[in-house]
Amino acid sequence: MLFLIFQIGNDRYALDSNQVEVVLPPAPCKQVPDAPAWVRGIFSHDGRNVPVLDMSMLALGQPAAQRLSTRLVLTHYTPAGQEPQLLGLIVEKATDTLRCDAEDFTASGLLHENARYLGPVMRHQGELIQWIKVDDMLDDAVQALLFPEESRA
Repeated sequence: MLFLIFQIGNDRYALDSNQVEVVLPPAPCKQVPDAPAWVRGIFSHDGRNVPVLDMSMLALGQPAAQRLSTRLVLTHYTPAGQEPQLLGLIVEKATDTLRCDAEDFTASGLLHENARYLGPVMRHQGELIQWIKVDDMLDDAVQALLFPEESRA
């Protein structure tokens, strides 16, 4: 498998490249009133409105740094009971990929009840890399806000 590697704070994370539609430079987003602070907003891509999350804000409570290596990663996300949609993730230091087997990742040993998207980990070059599970990114309330059922058409 091929993974896109990025950072949140000082730690490295991985996204399965099969879930990545495209990697873009950061772009302006329209804010979403009453959304959690980590919802950056809505971005228009190829005529589709795409919700965008700031991964640093979600995990650490601080916005992603504006770096040359900060990227907007459009991923495939399947809301419950709906067709697959695009979900944007603002990530820092998205400069590397890693080819490895899914079995190289092992359970973290932690219960991430408030961060269900944090998957298993693997040791690589002396540090741990944690797999981000895109389909576990949103709880029901945020999913309903960003992907309302009436917008399926």
